Amino acid sequence: MISKISRRSFIQQSAIAALGSGLFAAASSAAPGERQMRFGLVTYLWGQDMDLPTLLTTCEKADIGGVELRTQHKHAVEPELSAHERNEVKKRFADSPVTLVGYGSNAQFHESDPAKVKANIELTKKYIHLMHDCGGSGVKVKPNGFSPDVSPEKTIEQIGQSLNLVAQYAADYGQQIRVEAHGRGTQELDVMKAIFEVADHKNATLCWNCNSVDTNGQGLEHNFNLVKNRLGATVHVHELGTGSYPYQELINLLKGIDYQGWILLEAGGNPDDKVAALLEQHTLFKKLLR
Repeated sequence: MISKISRRSFIQQSAIAALGSGLFAAASSAAPGERQMRFGLVTYLWGQDMDLPTLLTTCEKADIGGVELRTQHKHAVEPELSAHERNEVKKRFADSPVTLVGYGSNAQFHESDPAKVKANIELTKKYIHLMHDCGGSGVKVKPNGFSPDVSPEKTIEQIGQSLNLVAQYAADYGQQIRVEAHGRGTQELDVMKAIFEVADHKNATLCWNCNSVDTNGQGLEHNFNLVKNRLGATVHVHELGTGSYPYQELINLLKGIDYQGWILLEAGGNPDDKVAALLEQHTLFKKLLR
């Protein structure tokens, strides 16, 4: 008979294994030679004014394979949903070719006030339950900069320990914690590396965010290599075909590690024709893969 402690460990490890299997199921079934990254949408900002049926219809028309739903948007997938409403969200996605990749929360762990840190940990747990019930596979969290009255070292330790707590909790519900490289100072990849040296739970993963600082210092490849072993199932890209970010180099680096996650568009502005804009972005993504 499995003891209580070993049983908990067994369940947790099984949940993580199942999570990884589910995240990359589509990739593993791809034809030989077919690239395994998939293109999706972060609803910030192009999807923020769409209710859920409109969002799914728009994604289907634009051949968008998955979405990361963000909090406080019109589709209104929030912790306040009842069990029935959560089942309805899950059913809508099950009836659609669009995958619920996960949730984009504003939970953050850099606060100098311990009560706020604790509140954000509890909020993250609510999002974990929400995604578990709705059929998602993970929750995005973030740091949002350094506090002026706390040393960077102490903040890094606090963020890392908080991530260990929520990562362990999320594992029991088959959810991955995806830490967005975000915030002034904290978005630097050497800082993210330091955070993940503290956050050593393997269910705490990095969401690459395509920040301008990614090319600082010794360049993109060097900074990518600092954290490549902690990448989770999501990468955020901004509008392709504009700006100076080296997207081709990034895609090549991801190919080099056989990355099999989601490349999620997080685009600003408000194009009138969202379907046409998304189709254009998807075409540009396919060109990067080729």
